[in-house]
Amino acid sequence: MFKVQEIRELIRLIDNSSISEFSYENDGATLSIKKQLEGVQQVVADQTTIQAAPAPVAPVAPAKEETTEVKEVAKQEAVVEEVEAEEDEDLVEIVSPMVGTFYRKPSPESDTYVEIGDSISEDSVVCIVEAMKLFNEIEAETTGEIVKILVEDGELVEYGQPLFKVKQK
Repeated sequence: MFKVQEIRELIRLIDNSSISEFSYENDGATLSIKKQLEGVQQVVADQTTIQAAPAPVAPVAPAKEETTEVKEVAKQEAVVEEVEAEEDEDLVEIVSPMVGTFYRKPSPESDTYVEIGDSISEDSVVCIVEAMKLFNEIEAETTGEIVKILVEDGELVEYGQPLFKVKQK
């Protein structure tokens, strides 16, 4: 199964390369991307295996006719990413110790474990990750203040995936 974000990233990478056609198959799902000379990308995927909405067909500027406006936007995005990277250097990430489903509260009727701005200690429970019907409480293992919550409630998480960003005290 392909995620929309992965498809968009592939489209961006292929658009910036000299590749004109790309096909990928994984777990029975097939993704084909063709870059046409008219400046339009076609995304074709086997809909029976993809649950997310297909990526929209987007117009693509021909590589030789890149405008200064496009270059300016790219420069601005690079500056924003650089500033965000500098801000993130002061933060510590709480990562998932396993693959599973992320939950912000112990039960649907309960309050969340933590919110942005909450102070935490090393033994504070910040979330639950469910793996194989086992609900594992995840402790902060750091002291500080929750600055960002990076995962939505009920979302699947991978081993080592950042869940929270904490400003250490």
